[in-house]
Amino acid sequence: MTKLNNSLKVPKGYKSPLGIKETEIAIKQIKDFFESALAYELNLTRVSAPLFVEPETGTNDNLNGIERPVSFDVKGVGGKQVEIVHSLAKWKRMALHRYGFNRGEGIYTDMNAIRRDEDLDNIHSIYVDQWDWELVISKEERKSSALKEIVEKIYRVFKRTEDEVCKLYPSFKKSLPDNIFFITTQELEDRFPSFSPKEREDAIAKEKGAVFIMEIGDKLLSGTKHDGRAPDYDDWILNGDIIFWYPVLEMALELSSMGIRVDEAALVKQLKIAKAEDKKELTFHRMLLNKELPYTVGGGIGQSRICMFFLEKAHIGEVQASIWPQDMIKKCEEADILLL
Repeated sequence: MTKLNNSLKVPKGYKSPLGIKETEIAIKQIKDFFESALAYELNLTRVSAPLFVEPETGTNDNLNGIERPVSFDVKGVGGKQVEIVHSLAKWKRMALHRYGFNRGEGIYTDMNAIRRDEDLDNIHSIYVDQWDWELVISKEERKSSALKEIVEKIYRVFKRTEDEVCKLYPSFKKSLPDNIFFITTQELEDRFPSFSPKEREDAIAKEKGAVFIMEIGDKLLSGTKHDGRAPDYDDWILNGDIIFWYPVLEMALELSSMGIRVDEAALVKQLKIAKAEDKKELTFHRMLLNKELPYTVGGGIGQSRICMFFLEKAHIGEVQASIWPQDMIKKCEEADILLL
């Protein structure tokens, strides 16, 4: 494995298993199969979703709290400023309330976003495409056992998709284990105390093949965070990431971030920790504190990332069209990495 320009990894002797035309056909097949299987497994209805939202509603996802949303003014509504979504984590909960969905029912949508501050490399692009999904649960279901059950359902979708890809393209080999492994961020730190969070993910993913790393957002006993999470959608003790070991790049690959969403108590606690208590005055947060919104679990599943994983691609630009630095484009051409 060669790393160039501190951002691009080039696997030794890399050759894309499929050409560009075949890749485009396979992308459609994977997305259609996965989407249908996910909707069936979680009882989800497809809905339309916004590309941009009004910032004063509080429905945009602040991610780690430092990423700048792309914003612009709209002539037709008096020059009002709107923001391109980072994700639809909070919008979906509002939609479930407005559309009258009941416990055990949910929604999913195609979410497209622009993340202008993303550091570009083999797996990160400024263009984000994912399935955003959200499911209504009861307050009693706000526990780790319920979260694990949902993760296992989603993992079954991944396994079925792997079977389908290998049936359509016999040259691809199955790599996912029978079951997904669960571990908390604190257990991971205890297991690999001298490693960085990324090194811990690589180590556990290589060992287990498929893992769900739980409890992301708050500080660990070491005083550091495993990773950042906005304080106003996931409950930091009831969330996690689905991560697979990716042999092509010899690294852990995150396919999904998800979790049980905050209730009133968790919202107040996490806003205080994040020093973001001013958000309580935004529409979404007022509705949540007034118990007007349903209790939910939800997340996002990267469309390009699952295509990259199942098609054994070295660069996410092989399965989506985006913008890359000129030196990266040149190095990809030299390495037979065929960017779209």
